[in-house]
Amino acid sequence: MVNLCGIFTLLMKVHLIRKETIQAYTLKNARSKSSFRLWLTAIRFADWQAPEDIQDTFGAADLLGNGSNRVVFDIGGNNYRMICKYAFGEKQVHLFVCWIGTHAAYDKLCKHNEQYTVNLY
Repeated sequence: MVNLCGIFTLLMKVHLIRKETIQAYTLKNARSKSSFRLWLTAIRFADWQAPEDIQDTFGAADLLGNGSNRVVFDIGGNNYRMICKYAFGEKQVHLFVCWIGTHAAYDKLCKHNEQYTVNLY
């Protein structure tokens, strides 16, 4: 890829770790399937160079602080939440699924400040 200055830049594709976790969740929660399908499509075409680029792809995504390298995705019109940990490598971004649930379940995690540490997958 060439940017406006004619300098070659590396296309940073997203490597989703534990995609089967999303598939398992949608099997148990059939209403979520189309929403997660849209999210997965967006991930396939994402080009992230820095954490802030995640928000360019998903405007409602929240980057968590406390040095957690975590992002919370609002999925399906804010009906579902997914917490992922990200790691930017030299050639790709690794995105690890840590937790998936409803918005109400996410609120319970936040109440106990567990959104920074939960890792169910």
